Amino acid sequence: MSPPTEPLGIEDLALLDRLPAAARRALLERTVTHSVPAGTVLFEQGVIPTFQHVVLVGAVHLFGRSSDGGEVLIEVVEPPDLVLPAAVLTASPYLTQGRALGPARLLLIEASAFRSAVIAEPALAQVAIASLAGQFRRMVRQIKSLKLRTAPQRVGCYLLELARRQRSDTVRLPYEKSLIASELGMTRESFSRALSALHREGITVGADPIAILDRERLVALARPDPLIDGGDDR
Repeated sequence: MSPPTEPLGIEDLALLDRLPAAARRALLERTVTHSVPAGTVLFEQGVIPTFQHVVLVGAVHLFGRSSDGGEVLIEVVEPPDLVLPAAVLTASPYLTQGRALGPARLLLIEASAFRSAVIAEPALAQVAIASLAGQFRRMVRQIKSLKLRTAPQRVGCYLLELARRQRSDTVRLPYEKSLIASELGMTRESFSRALSALHREGITVGADPIAILDRERLVALARPDPLIDGGDDR
């Protein structure tokens, strides 16, 4: 939802730190750091990956796009996660477009070198497996939320999770409302209606920043579930 306050450097990355010195040097020879401005498209859906992107600073937003131009936000990849390692490891087309909505810094590892290193180095394979597992679990959580909750419940749980991460009942939205609505599986209009429904329940959410004035009532309405919300997948 929001990037960490402390930027990461290459030396902070577990996927490199766990490698033997020789293997780390060999992989770094096929690696570059890349800083991009806001709005940069990193890759298009349908394209075979040429790099394994690793997020150091900022975030990569993954968008699913239809043939008629429709677009939906699927996932937000934050430091220090790998961006779509499933596509890289299988040399398969990306299923989404990757875009940096804000300034970002990335580690770019040549895809072929990354695949070879994963095969040769168990420590790197463990990092890749952990990233894949975390992304799979987040996707299952998202599907459960979409299928089991009403729009107001989804918005309520989203606000509660923001409050937990920001450690405050006055929360700032991490990006514009249309993107949040897309991530929650609704239109901007539905998102606004869900906020209005929360208002009718006596919960003041207002404009950004949003103040949660009656946490107990919001919890009772949204019914957060530890097997859907929060958790250990970030």
